[in-house]
Amino acid sequence: MRPDHLRDRVRQWRAVGDRDATTRPDPAAPAPTHTPVVVAVIVAFNRRDLLHESLTAVLNQTRAPDRVIVVDNASSDGTDSMVAQDFPSVELVRLGTNSGGAGGFAVGLSLAVAAGADHIWLMDDDTVPTTTALQESLRALRAVADEADLIASRVVWSDGRDHPMNMPRVRPFAPGRDHAAARAFGGYPVRSASFVSVLVAAEAVRRVGLPIADYFLWNDDFEYTSRILRAGRGYLARGSLVVHKTAVFGSTDVDPGPRFRLEVRNKIWMLAKSHALAPHERLVYSASTLRRWARTFARSADRRRLTANLGRGLVEGFRGRPRGNAEALAVVGIDITGIANLEAAVADRRSRALR
Repeated sequence: MRPDHLRDRVRQWRAVGDRDATTRPDPAAPAPTHTPVVVAVIVAFNRRDLLHESLTAVLNQTRAPDRVIVVDNASSDGTDSMVAQDFPSVELVRLGTNSGGAGGFAVGLSLAVAAGADHIWLMDDDTVPTTTALQESLRALRAVADEADLIASRVVWSDGRDHPMNMPRVRPFAPGRDHAAARAFGGYPVRSASFVSVLVAAEAVRRVGLPIADYFLWNDDFEYTSRILRAGRGYLARGSLVVHKTAVFGSTDVDPGPRFRLEVRNKIWMLAKSHALAPHERLVYSASTLRRWARTFARSADRRRLTANLGRGLVEGFRGRPRGNAEALAVVGIDITGIANLEAAVADRRSRALR
């Protein structure tokens, strides 16, 4: 679906609400509250059956999202035809090339913001939210008086254990008022989160921009949510529960094979070339990264291959840097004018702030 069609459909939805509203409200009635427009964005690649399960769960929420966008990363397993046939209300955006999770979320976020979303609910195609997941995220948002840039869900594996890949990092030295506010929904302030299930404020997207498409996979969500939360506020909402149906239960220090190159390259980009972390945080995360890589090597069954991927990642990370999204996504086969305009506005705002 073209972005302008998506914008038209959101305008139509809002217009219906305007026509149905009473023209002369009772002065004794309580002041109306704004009902936020929530757009769910799911990035998919060759996991048709899991995507079907995810979409079924998303559309059967106790508080359903107002729109659902699936960004299909050039899947070859019939994902596009399945979505069109079984979920006709879902907006399907099919890319001509695989842009990775990073590129897919950049595309989806830009479309959702352009269409008038107040909040964007991000998740992977192997994420299955429980029926009250979105309702609980919005309850947490209300508990902090809408003063949050993101609300992260609690992520468990198929057997109900907390998934170690998706544990939001606790925000150190968070103000007492933030902890007090989070206790109302059993949560805590966070410094970063994953894209497995996170509710992001559109205003935060307009402030910091989009995920960096050139990250492709690994650390794109860490970098992006850290960038948002460097000067923003975010929380974990334990009541917002989703199941992450990865093939195995594992953590980020398990040997990822060839993808270790992306872990190394992207972590260097983030630590050395991103605005996501303050200088003291870069030192802390650099040390924790080295410890995690050491554990990865200790557990690896093929250290020669792991060493080769470490070397490639180091070279690419230190010698190169990620391209702007307008350049990186120029080959995906859709109109990216909205992405270019959004990022130009962010760059202009940053430039004016430095003057």
